Amino acid sequence: MLQITNLTFNAWGRRFLDDASVSLPPGAKVGLVGRNGIGKSTLFKLILGELAAGGDEISLPKTARIGSVDQEHPATPVSVLETILEADEERHDLLTRLETAEPEEMGEIWTRLIEIDADAAPARAAEILVGLGFDQEDQQRPMSHFSGGWRMRVALAAALFAEPDMLLLDEPTNYLDLEGALWLEARLKKYPATALIISHDREMLNEVCTHILHLANHTLTLYTGNYDQFEQARAEKARLQLSAKAKQDAERAHLQAFVDRFKAKASKAAQAQSRMKRLAKMQPVATTIEERVAPFILPSPPRPLAPPLIRLERANVGYEPGKPILRNLNLRMDLDDRIGLLGVNGAGKSTFAKMIAGALDIFEGELHRDKKMRVGWFHQHQIEAMDPTDTPLEIVRRAMPDASESSRRSKLAQWGLGYEKQETTVASLSGGERARLLLNQVAMDAPHVLILDEPTNHLDIDSRRALLDALNEYNGAVILITHDRSLMEMVADRLWLAADGTVKPWDGDMDDYAKFVLDRARAAAVKPSQIKEEAAPQAASTRGASDRGNKKKSGPSPSTLRHAVKKAEERMNQLTAEIARIDDDMANALVNNPKALEGLTRARAKTQSDLDAAEAAWVAAEEALAEVA
Repeated sequence: MLQITNLTFNAWGRRFLDDASVSLPPGAKVGLVGRNGIGKSTLFKLILGELAAGGDEISLPKTARIGSVDQEHPATPVSVLETILEADEERHDLLTRLETAEPEEMGEIWTRLIEIDADAAPARAAEILVGLGFDQEDQQRPMSHFSGGWRMRVALAAALFAEPDMLLLDEPTNYLDLEGALWLEARLKKYPATALIISHDREMLNEVCTHILHLANHTLTLYTGNYDQFEQARAEKARLQLSAKAKQDAERAHLQAFVDRFKAKASKAAQAQSRMKRLAKMQPVATTIEERVAPFILPSPPRPLAPPLIRLERANVGYEPGKPILRNLNLRMDLDDRIGLLGVNGAGKSTFAKMIAGALDIFEGELHRDKKMRVGWFHQHQIEAMDPTDTPLEIVRRAMPDASESSRRSKLAQWGLGYEKQETTVASLSGGERARLLLNQVAMDAPHVLILDEPTNHLDIDSRRALLDALNEYNGAVILITHDRSLMEMVADRLWLAADGTVKPWDGDMDDYAKFVLDRARAAAVKPSQIKEEAAPQAASTRGASDRGNKKKSGPSPSTLRHAVKKAEERMNQLTAEIARIDDDMANALVNNPKALEGLTRARAKTQSDLDAAEAAWVAAEEALAEVA
């Protein structure tokens, strides 16, 4: 689908890509990974044509449509639903032409509208919007009623609705809650075209991606499989490189020893000269050099407090007296609790965090907390509120007024901010560096409770792993709000759900919650009018069944349908294995036989089409079997 050949790109005084080549197969879901600042977003701009590569190094099929989510949709008076529908440019253009078309043109326009299934577009758009958090009422509101974060969701919905042949997504979960991220993950699995996704969300990279594209050392390397398989392959590659290097070093030492011993002897001069030539021709074996990731410093409280740390009884809390956001809270938290707080945006998670942090008082009920309890509270808006002219050193000077200058600089170095960054303005720090500064700062007083509200938004995968390691070593209580499912599963041992104006324990794990979220989105996507329309035929069908009495149902028998299900499953397994084999062949051909890529690409597209048909047959057989059963 996407072909990059010998791409070199320099800008802003640095080299991003050096003779990089890669070929993405059609229909692949590719995760683009690499360290923060390595050039992933720059590569997107090159593909979109926003930056000039200088030649024809990047190529796509001539008719291919590219879609991306570059910025939030503007605050227009147009409704959210209509904004999404306009993203299908062909449908929008046809409907516009229909308003002024001559009678002889209308037939052609209507034919094309039927071909593209234009009547189903509103229902498809509504389904996407519901999955991203817009209920039926929100969909009719004008865009100007929504904040920038919600308009970014609209931009994402528009890109998904348009279904371009090549979809580019840059950190799509950063402006979603966990519920939206779970829905997007399920949606991208079924996306019918090629998708290239920049993400540091390990769960998404594992669940969605069929390939991983790794950007490192100015080159691009494509791996087949998800992120876990990529890590395994990369670790094995590093092991083989080290083994090859050890063998070469041993051979080099052996040759050098012969040269040193016999180069002065006339009888051995020819042999020594030969070995010197071999030494000169030896190409050093390249080895993978991993950059060091600074740890997070989360000191544990020196003395544990008597349990419970916090106890809530029939508590109501909000911002205006008599108008509680959360009601009837009956919860308890102890020093060793690791609580994952679930719930859609607007359900009251931030309100709950403010109450626990002591920034918001309850209206009614009781809140019992130890007076000696210290709370460290990180929330994503702290990053946005930082003074752009401030520096890390000035921030630490205010936090450590009695410390020496060397102690302050040492503290910043421990946090991963070296000497060259310590007097850099906040505006010049990356999002990851700002997040690292604030996360370490809120924990520096060894709090008994850490409240982390979306701590990973600006962190790459290695930094997220470092944060996980620090949280596992921390001996206080944790309340975690995050869209990063992997972090939630690894940290939280209890789940609380903010919903329906309260917070209660969730009886289940993250898999149960993911199923709950997706089922709820599917139910919410059905309009009341659709339910009413389906009710009448159902009633008529019931009456018809009654009139027919005990006549035998027509159609295939359960045993026939079960056989059809089994055969379809076998066919799907065969085709899935065939696609994996073709992907491996394509990866090998890219290095050894580029001319074979065209034939392999066609074969993969044909096999993918067969797999789609087999899946459709399996779904139809399963549904028919369910009806008969």
